[in-house]
Amino acid sequence: MLKTAPSLSDQIYDQIVDEICNGRLAPGMHLIQEKLAERFDVSRQPIQQAMNRLKADGLVEELGRRGLFVAPLDPTRMRDHYGIRSALDGWATRTAAQRIRDDGARATVLKRRGAEILADGNAAVAAGDIAGQVHADDAFHSLIYAASGNPMVAVAAEPHWRFLRRAMGDVLRRAEEPVVIWRQHGEILDAVASGDPEQAERLAIDHVTHAADRLAEVLEAAQS
Repeated sequence: MLKTAPSLSDQIYDQIVDEICNGRLAPGMHLIQEKLAERFDVSRQPIQQAMNRLKADGLVEELGRRGLFVAPLDPTRMRDHYGIRSALDGWATRTAAQRIRDDGARATVLKRRGAEILADGNAAVAAGDIAGQVHADDAFHSLIYAASGNPMVAVAAEPHWRFLRRAMGDVLRRAEEPVVIWRQHGEILDAVASGDPEQAERLAIDHVTHAADRLAEVLEAAQS
């Protein structure tokens, strides 16, 4: 199947998301479209398209005539997204483990790809590359969604992931040791590959809720 190359607006969107995740674009920073167009050497149209997506995802906010700014991370909205993701991840991980329990040949493929992603994630941790860690985290959970055998899981999760990629950046920079997150990923992978649905589901839900709780503590402390 032929893959469509990312559009200019998609590339700009991805770059800005990465910069919000790694803290280069901090909350409250003014995003001036003319300067962004100059920086990316494009017209205003793909910048406007990227900004519209960023606003829809809650990453950028428009403050009247003042223009566009990187939005602060809202603890309530963050918990709402994580709550839905917890349910989706728990179901997907449990179902993936059930499928492997019923067909052990799937475990080999899952282990091989999972090991590659874990290596990428740990390499990003060693390099202090927050955006790289977020991409590897996305790849890990996408692997589990695919292993569930239900393509609608990724579709249902995507709106929440668009917001939570930014939250994940804050988790990694402010709330949790990255090595802990990747250790948890390894434990989830082992439980799925072992065909243990109950353990896999528990670990997946704990992984998500722990990240949400730790980040909420940091955000609420900063606001007090």
